[in-house]
Amino acid sequence: MKPSLQVRLSQHLALTPQLQQSIRLLQLSTLELHQEVEQMLEQNPFLEAEEDNSQTFEPLAERLTPIERAAERETERSTEPGNETSDSAGDAPALDNAEFGSTERDDWENGTEREDFDGIRETPGKSTNSSDSDDFDGQDRDAALPSLQDHLREQLLGMRLSALDAAAVMVLIESLNDDGYLDDPLEEIAIQLAGGDPEAQEELLERLQCARRFLQSMEPTGVGASDLAECLTLQLRARPRSEAQMIAIIVCKQHLELLARRDMKKLMAATGADEDLLRAAQALIVTLEPKPGRQFSRAEANIVIPDVVVQKSGRNWKVVLNPDVMPKLRINDLYASAIRQQRGSNSLNGAGPGLNARLQEARWFMKNILQRFDTIQRVSQAIVERQKSFFTHGAIAMKPLVLREIADELGLHESTISRVTTAKYMSTPFGTFELKYFFGSSLNTDAGGNASSTAVRALIKQLVAAEDVAKPLSDSQISQMLEEQGIQVARRTVAKYREALKIAPANLRKAM
Repeated sequence: MKPSLQVRLSQHLALTPQLQQSIRLLQLSTLELHQEVEQMLEQNPFLEAEEDNSQTFEPLAERLTPIERAAERETERSTEPGNETSDSAGDAPALDNAEFGSTERDDWENGTEREDFDGIRETPGKSTNSSDSDDFDGQDRDAALPSLQDHLREQLLGMRLSALDAAAVMVLIESLNDDGYLDDPLEEIAIQLAGGDPEAQEELLERLQCARRFLQSMEPTGVGASDLAECLTLQLRARPRSEAQMIAIIVCKQHLELLARRDMKKLMAATGADEDLLRAAQALIVTLEPKPGRQFSRAEANIVIPDVVVQKSGRNWKVVLNPDVMPKLRINDLYASAIRQQRGSNSLNGAGPGLNARLQEARWFMKNILQRFDTIQRVSQAIVERQKSFFTHGAIAMKPLVLREIADELGLHESTISRVTTAKYMSTPFGTFELKYFFGSSLNTDAGGNASSTAVRALIKQLVAAEDVAKPLSDSQISQMLEEQGIQVARRTVAKYREALKIAPANLRKAM
């Protein structure tokens, strides 16, 4: 073959480092974002957290973001006498308002800047109008609440035990899980403490068995049990003696599975009690606490902080960003000024390009965070416009919605909408929901329209809540009732939705 030269024209998408960072920040959750910000603050000397100034009151329309203030300072300095209007090739361009949203390197960046954007906040849980007394944040509340182990240690101090017994009880206290159970058998704990000595292992096992009795005598009642049956039995033994209490103890120790299946006939045969006595025993068991350590759990750790808040605005609804989740950052003026003054000179000993790159990195990081929140707000507002009925009537009025509809409306890619709606939460009059909650497939109706799967799940939940507990609705009956309302849902689909709602089958919902 004779070698030849050919010219081909092709197009391909090149992901710049800035674009890669933008995409990565967009898909991070609030917690992951703050971890990313803390890491960047440690690595980049040009980036610093801006302190809140509660004494500064600016009109909302005149309030500038840290990025805008940095850009304004850069513009003022560039117009001062003696400063050149154009920088060297290695310098980073200033991030002014015209630059934001003007680039075409990715669809989702082409948003418009919000007039009410209140800057990028420093840490969650602090607002601009907070006073000194508001410094008591969620971590302080967690520290103020005693844990289950702390509660048991306080009781141990008031018990007159020998040093060895107290040490054994302390070992068991440290072995409890969050629910108050002993996950590891005493034999395994003794083996770990004995270090392979059989005689020491046997002695430790006896002491641990005695220590467990001390532990189970503490409050809350039921702590230190190895399983649910033992936990319930410990609580029943602390109740006044009665026939119902004795039957309840027998049921908890030997027949919990029959009780869970609501099998009254087999329970009567196994315990020798009549139906009335069994119902009294069941009523007693229902009052027990299956997880003694629940009251000491850190509830704050399970609280979801919304990224956006939906507010009533006349007849419509508007979305505002939650300032408590927005980091507040700025460029270090001292370092930036030093780089600008020494630009073009040899006083930096060859470190100038590297420092310029770090300054550019800080600017891009701030811009990408700003664009992240702007995109979240735009997508959230589009969701609210499509689901207006939900904010008035609840989940039963939810409409079918897919990612493609929001992507087409905003001119973004469908994958971008998926990133925005993952691990981002919206506060509504009916609670806080993940943005993905507002998307649901459509189901056919007799009228020729479509019903959202989310609305169908809400309707199933209402039907189950209104059912007769003596004759609970089966999946087939629920499917027929939905069909009577014009919604075509198969029995297997009803079962899938019921399981997603964590609703038990009809046989387990039936009252004894």
